[in-house]
Amino acid sequence: MRDLYATLGIPRTASEADIKSAYRKLAKELHPDRNTENPNAAEKFSEATRAYDLLSDKAKRAQYDRGEIDAEGNPANPFAGMGGRPGYGRGGTYGAGPGGAPGAGGFEGFGADDGDLSDLFEGLFGGRKPQGAKRGFGRQPPPPKRGADIQYRLAVPFVDAAAGRDQRITLADGKAISLKLPAGVEDGTMMRLKDKGHPGTGGYGDGIVLVEVGTHPFFRREGDNIRMDLPVTLDEAVRGAKVKCPTVDGAVMLTIKPGTSSGTVLRLAGKGWTRKNAKLVEGKHERGDQLVTIEIQLPVDLASLEARLEDWIDPARPREKFGL
Repeated sequence: MRDLYATLGIPRTASEADIKSAYRKLAKELHPDRNTENPNAAEKFSEATRAYDLLSDKAKRAQYDRGEIDAEGNPANPFAGMGGRPGYGRGGTYGAGPGGAPGAGGFEGFGADDGDLSDLFEGLFGGRKPQGAKRGFGRQPPPPKRGADIQYRLAVPFVDAAAGRDQRITLADGKAISLKLPAGVEDGTMMRLKDKGHPGTGGYGDGIVLVEVGTHPFFRREGDNIRMDLPVTLDEAVRGAKVKCPTVDGAVMLTIKPGTSSGTVLRLAGKGWTRKNAKLVEGKHERGDQLVTIEIQLPVDLASLEARLEDWIDPARPREKFGL
């Protein structure tokens, strides 16, 4: 049975953040769309996803670390840990050598009159055999397997990711569905679509969606905030003005106060990125702010500006704070 920590390439002492980081790295490396010439990529991607699903669940991770469940999340062997009792080998197998002495394991020491070990089952399971148990330690057939997962890549425009707008995605069966992005979505976020994978005897697998957030020519993300540089003319900065400013929700009017300096940062509340784990306000997730840095642009033709200034010199000493 594979080791989930080894699958993700992390130590058993890894933190939740380490687990998430390792999975994201593997998801990008192993995604089938990026490994069309590697037929093993899909299976390795699914293994990494299953490992992340179990280890990211605190309760299941604790059970796995204690050996109570296996890498598939199923209960571990109920006979494990019985190796310390006389006559038992690892995993609960029993053996007898010549004269009734413990043997090397297996069932070599049992004769025709030794029965079907019903006494052992009665002692372990309160007087009844476990469901599906046969004579001796007959193995139960493996449970039905769910179908394989299907991997998708979803390219999301920067402005849609910031505002949390629903996306359309076409599934392998040709059906298009509306997909709600999680608040705080970022590049590399993995989304699971339950029962949207391949069919199997134990049910459908899932759809695994890798979100790829696009870049923007003038917006940039900074945590829950969005930053941008807004150019204004010299006369707008000197006299003050109302100018149009782009946001991910469309243009808004921004007030430039008279005497605004280049580098001044103005804040547009609620025009930033959706906040992760934030409460809903009127059915929408709370958002960060948009921070606008003012950039004063001088005219291309400086001759007319020089003529207007004539011999005027600004008496201010902007570099005085540097001791210059």
